[in-house]
Amino acid sequence: MARHGRQTSAHPVRAIVTVLTASLAVALVSGASLAAYAAWDVTSSITTVTLLSDEAAAEPGAAAPPEISAIDGGVNLLLVGSDSRTGQGDAYGDDEGAELNDVTMLMHISQDHTNATVVSFPRDLVVDIPECPEGGGYTAPINESLSQGGLACTVLTVESLSGLSIPFAAEIQFNGVIEMSNAVGGVPVCVAELIDDPYTGVYLEPGTSNLSGADALGFLRTRHGVGDGSDLGRISSQQVFLSSLVRTIKSDSTLTDFGKLYGLAKAAASDMTLSQRLASPDTMVSIALSLKDIDLSKVTFVAYPSYSADWVPEGKVAPDTDAADILFAAIQADQSVAVAAPGGIASELDPNAPVTSDPAATTAPVDPAVPVDPDAPVDPDAPVTTEPAPGSVNADGSTVLPSNVKGQTAADYTCSVGNN
Repeated sequence: MARHGRQTSAHPVRAIVTVLTASLAVALVSGASLAAYAAWDVTSSITTVTLLSDEAAAEPGAAAPPEISAIDGGVNLLLVGSDSRTGQGDAYGDDEGAELNDVTMLMHISQDHTNATVVSFPRDLVVDIPECPEGGGYTAPINESLSQGGLACTVLTVESLSGLSIPFAAEIQFNGVIEMSNAVGGVPVCVAELIDDPYTGVYLEPGTSNLSGADALGFLRTRHGVGDGSDLGRISSQQVFLSSLVRTIKSDSTLTDFGKLYGLAKAAASDMTLSQRLASPDTMVSIALSLKDIDLSKVTFVAYPSYSADWVPEGKVAPDTDAADILFAAIQADQSVAVAAPGGIASELDPNAPVTSDPAATTAPVDPAVPVDPDAPVDPDAPVTTEPAPGSVNADGSTVLPSNVKGQTAADYTCSVGNN
């Protein structure tokens, strides 16, 4: 059960679904004429913005757009959720002209297309905002960067913070999540403890609910109703939704349903602004094709590490650059990442999650009737079970992240925890 009041809090995440779903709608359409119409119809709805990297790419001698196949090499794509009420109707409060990026997520796809990492930047993270077309050049919460020069300024801010070059970016508005969640038929979301948030009107009993439309929007927007009531808690709760959404999108029923795919493409295109190089249908399809075969266990959502500090205003957080350096070094090296344990402030593992057996991880049962010989020789080649150090690479090639880098993979079934 979910009920809703006047929606006035900050806007939700549309992370990996923005490109994955919109692109697949064109990529997987069968029939040349139908695909051509779908591409035209989706493209006609897109608004574009020019990044500095777009201008460089337009110089003579720039590389030609990729063919309709998986994009060549890796991808860095920034997804920004604006809290602007402009053009979004009256359900979210008055349009006061303000525009903050209350959701900022960076998606990295490795060059060999074997893993993807999505980093959420807390809106209250105090960072250096560089000189931008309409301001900047000062230290402030990252969610002010959008007002200092639009999407291009937020891209510059995250590039400075991460050390990565970001050629693709998208800004998404409120209503897109409603249409996209409807297009996939809803997203199953597990709730471990009651979520009751009078600010967004969200009320969810413990258990699994299939959320779509305004219910999905309310769940993603709620901050007071989950964890400790902070934006950091909301990020981990949003990851519960996003991981389930990725599983839904990658399921056979979605990838083979043209109605759902086309609906997702239209929903994304009608409520987003894309950078010039992302707005090409060819590019969107190429990025989608590089994502669709990545194993769920290699799609990882993490929150940028932060901590409370005396030098930041009350209610804000400072960047933990030491932990972040390990995270972005792994991304630079195209390595997948591993969190210490799935979950965060407002999420925990689902005790009723499907069990998948791993033959390589099974061991022979121990017979308690057989005594253990303390003088038995020790096998020098036997594996040593020690806690891996942050920055080390584990057996599957993933970089081990510090314990304060919270998150989960799309293969982890988790539940949101209410703020009681």
